Amino acid sequence: MPQDSLLVAALGDIHGRFHRVEAWLDALEEARGRRVDLVLAVGDVEAFRRADDHKRKAAKRAMPAEFAEYADGLKRVKRPLYFIGGNNEDFEALHDLPEGGELAPDVHYLGRAGLREVRGLRVAYLSGIHAPRFIDQPLKRPTTLDTAKQAGYFRTAEVEQVAALQDVDLLLVHEWPRGIVQKAREERLAPERPLPSPWIGNPVTRKLVDALHPRWVLCGHSHKPFAVSLEAQGRTQSRVACLDQAAKPDTAVFWLEFEGREAQRAGWGVSGAVAWQVGQRWGLHTLPPLVDADNGDGPGSAPRNDNATA
Repeated sequence: MPQDSLLVAALGDIHGRFHRVEAWLDALEEARGRRVDLVLAVGDVEAFRRADDHKRKAAKRAMPAEFAEYADGLKRVKRPLYFIGGNNEDFEALHDLPEGGELAPDVHYLGRAGLREVRGLRVAYLSGIHAPRFIDQPLKRPTTLDTAKQAGYFRTAEVEQVAALQDVDLLLVHEWPRGIVQKAREERLAPERPLPSPWIGNPVTRKLVDALHPRWVLCGHSHKPFAVSLEAQGRTQSRVACLDQAAKPDTAVFWLEFEGREAQRAGWGVSGAVAWQVGQRWGLHTLPPLVDADNGDGPGSAPRNDNATA
């Protein structure tokens, strides 16, 4: 493989399930026959440093407090992990790291908004979700349940900071851009597949995507897989991949193989099967086949290859 080839794995909402995603990445490496160089997570990671904090504050309190083992040095992630904030995080710990920081060896919080160059890729990011009532209010230190909830909302200044960027390879957001489901409906993409509500997502993130025109957009939050291409005034496509929560690998793991800064191929899950490669159309047909709609913690099944040419 080329020396500048890079395998990037993206994870949907982890919700504290660090052990299983490490095992999934092991399986992906075995299937692709190479190391995963970089891991990106799209929010709701829930990296609580103390087990007691997890038990009191985590959205998925029934899950073991796994990140505490990494924070205490009992375990270490095998690949560098970079994540944005969702609307369920350890906001007390993240508040003093608005520009990001390392929470455990090789576990990096990117920060609330900005750009980070990682392994030669220009990665833009916006943490949190849209709450119109709070978007122009100051960010308060999260000392109560109410202020902690507000910390999970992005602010106008943060949106403007990202909107001013250029030449973005990957944009990480937590909440979907509004209108991507309606676009799939209008284009009658994969008509046999039931679609989410057309109102899912938010208009602020959509305007950000249209302004930046990143090559790829990765998002989570809604615990559903989705894929669509967006174009603005004839410019290069922005390929959007929405990831499921980390209950099953099929739709919670998404990978991209880059040569330089250009993605050459991509796939879902850990089977290593290629769902898209350069020159092909990106959309719902790239998703793994529909399986039982269980969103619990079952093992899931591996996706099949389902290519379609442009």
